[in-house]
Amino acid sequence: MKSMEGRTKVEVKPWRLILAATIGNALEWYDFIVYGFLAATLSRLFFPESEPKAALLLATLSIGIGFIARPLGAVAIGVYADKVGRKPAMTLVILLMFISTAMIAFAPTYAQVGIWATVLIACARLLQGFSAGGEFGSATSYLIEFAPANQKGFYGSWQMFAQASGALLSTLVGALLFEVYTQTEIDNWAWRLPFLLGLLIGPVGLYIRRHLDEPTEFSAAKHESVGFSVLWRSHSPQLIAGTAVSAAINVMSYVIVTYLPLYAKQSLGMKEGDAFVVLLVAVALRMALIPVFGILSDRVGRRAILITALLAFSATIYPAYNYVIAHPSVAALLFVECWFAVLIAAAYAPCPTYLSELFPVKVRATGLSIAYNIAATVFGGFSIFIVTYIHQQTGSQLAPAHYAATFFVLALVAVLFVGASEPEGKLAGAGGQT
Repeated sequence: MKSMEGRTKVEVKPWRLILAATIGNALEWYDFIVYGFLAATLSRLFFPESEPKAALLLATLSIGIGFIARPLGAVAIGVYADKVGRKPAMTLVILLMFISTAMIAFAPTYAQVGIWATVLIACARLLQGFSAGGEFGSATSYLIEFAPANQKGFYGSWQMFAQASGALLSTLVGALLFEVYTQTEIDNWAWRLPFLLGLLIGPVGLYIRRHLDEPTEFSAAKHESVGFSVLWRSHSPQLIAGTAVSAAINVMSYVIVTYLPLYAKQSLGMKEGDAFVVLLVAVALRMALIPVFGILSDRVGRRAILITALLAFSATIYPAYNYVIAHPSVAALLFVECWFAVLIAAAYAPCPTYLSELFPVKVRATGLSIAYNIAATVFGGFSIFIVTYIHQQTGSQLAPAHYAATFFVLALVAVLFVGASEPEGKLAGAGGQT
C-alpha cells in the first residue's frame, strides 16, 4: 500500500491505531477532571475571596473558562484536519495539551505573584480548551476512517473508553491525594502532583502520533476548501443533532462524574474521599462495558443503543437521586453510580461513530469538532457552575437531576429524528464532487 508520496506504508496493528487516536482524549479528560476535583483547593490558591461561596463559584467558573476557546479550536483545527490531514492536526493538539498542562503544574499562586497567578491559570485553561477543541473531531475521524466497515462501532467506542480511562486515572489520583496528604499539604504543594503526572502522557502521545499514516479513506478523497456556511447549509440537521447528543454526553461526564465529590459533600454530608472511592468503582465498571456496547452497536445499530440508553437515563435519574438523598450512605451512592455507569457506557460507546456517520469525509473533522465542542462549551463546561448556582439559590438537592434530564430528553429527540448525512455528492454544488 502506497502513500501519497509514493512510499510504502508500514502495516500498523489495530491496537497502535486505537492508542494513537485515543491517548490525547485520555489526557484531555484527565486534565479537565483533575481540575474539577481540585476546584475547592484551587479556589483558595488562585481565586481568593472573603466569601467562601463566591470563591467556590469562581473556581467552578474557571472550569468553564477552559471551554471558551473550544469552539475556536474546533473550527481552526477541524478545518486543518480536513484540509491538511488527521495526523498533523492530532500532533498539534497533543503538543498544545502538554504546554497548557505544564503551565498549570508550575503556576505560582496568588499569594506569590498576586493577580498574575489568576491570569496565568486563565491563559492555561484557554490554551487547554483550544487544543481540546480540535482533539475529538480529528482523532475520532482518524479512528473511524481506519476501522473496518463492520467494526466502526467497536473502534469508535475506544474513544470513549479513553475518556473513561482519563476519568479513572484522575479519580484514582484524586482519591490517593486526599487519602495520603492532609488538606494543608494539598494546599501548600501536593495539588501540583496530579498535573505533573499528566505531563508524562504528553511525550508518549506525541511520539506515537508522529509515526502514523493518514487513513486510506481520507487520502482517497478530494479536499476542496469547504467553509462553515456550506457545512451549515448542507448538514444543519446533522450539526444540530450532533450538538444535542454531544451536550448529553458532556452533561453525563461533568454532572454525573466530576460534580459528584462536591455534591456528596454539600448535599449529602459525605466525605470527599468516600465519593472518590465510589467513582473509582463506577468508572472502572463503565470502562469495562464501553467496548461491549461498542460491539453491540455494530450488530443492532448506533441509534438503537443511544435511544435505549437515553430513555433509561431519563426515566431513572429522578428516582436514583431521590434514593441517594433519602439514604445518604456510601452503599446507596455506590448503587446509584454503578447504575449510572451502565447507562453512561451504553450512551458513550456508539456516540463517536454515530457522530462521525452524520458527516461525509471532506467535512467530518470540522462537523464533529463544531458539534461536540459547542455542546462541551455551552452545556458541559459551565454545567458544574450552573448546577452549583442552582443548588445555592434554591437549596434543591435535585439540581443535578433537573439539569441533566433536560439534555437527555433533547438528545433523545435528536437521535429519533436525525440519521446519517446525505451522500457526499450532495456537496458537489458547493465544493466539487468527492
